[in-house]
Amino acid sequence: MRITTVQSSLVWESIEANLQSFEKKIEAHKAQTDIIVLPEMFTTGFTMNPEQVAESFENSRTIDWMKNMAAKLGAAICGSIIISEAGNYFNRFIWATPEGEIQYYDKRHLFTLAGEHIPFNAGNQKLIIEYKGWKICPMVCYDLRFPAWCRNLEDFDIQIFVANWPNKRSHHWKSLLMARAIENQCFVVGVNRVGRDSNDLVYTGDTSIIDYAGEILYQKENEEEVMTIEFSKEKLTKFRNKLNFLADRDTFEIKR
Repeated sequence: MRITTVQSSLVWESIEANLQSFEKKIEAHKAQTDIIVLPEMFTTGFTMNPEQVAESFENSRTIDWMKNMAAKLGAAICGSIIISEAGNYFNRFIWATPEGEIQYYDKRHLFTLAGEHIPFNAGNQKLIIEYKGWKICPMVCYDLRFPAWCRNLEDFDIQIFVANWPNKRSHHWKSLLMARAIENQCFVVGVNRVGRDSNDLVYTGDTSIIDYAGEILYQKENEEEVMTIEFSKEKLTKFRNKLNFLADRDTFEIKR
């Protein structure tokens, strides 16, 4: 499985400008891939003004763009955007395949320190995506801090975190990504943005790819960069068979 991460700055609350920027970055990266991962709220930045930029799930410019890009590149593409549905707003992770299939996950843990819980509604269902013989579990930003929610109870192979995680807590970001990889014995992909937003928050990215043993395969600070890494299912399975810690995992009952 080949995974491509796109670490990028974002244009504040400008869907079209961000789509054009990502399209150029992705098309300029010539490596073949299976999955392209974009940051959290990749069309707007981490705004608490969803009424100004939210898209309808049934009629979304961004989702149409994702479908077209996936078909054009022959790769699934994913990231989170702001969705309006039945009068509610969601920070929604979208997964689009080359065949036009759409799956989604609504961010469970809303970042109360920034007031995300006020305009947005929280999700209450995990999503496990089955793609090309791999099981993938998507999460969004603040979810990373909650290991019970992130726990590998479904035997997934890859966990994806998309984020707008500020520089002042970058040590937490890097440490928690490594922890999730080790405890869940899976590949972890964490894609964060770079630059400065309209709230004067600075982001250094630290987009990371970590293997099932907690080894860092890729990590990038500050700069915009598109990177492709290949994962081995055989090596993952061999490691899990040798050190089957997941056999002794606890189960958790999550309050919905």
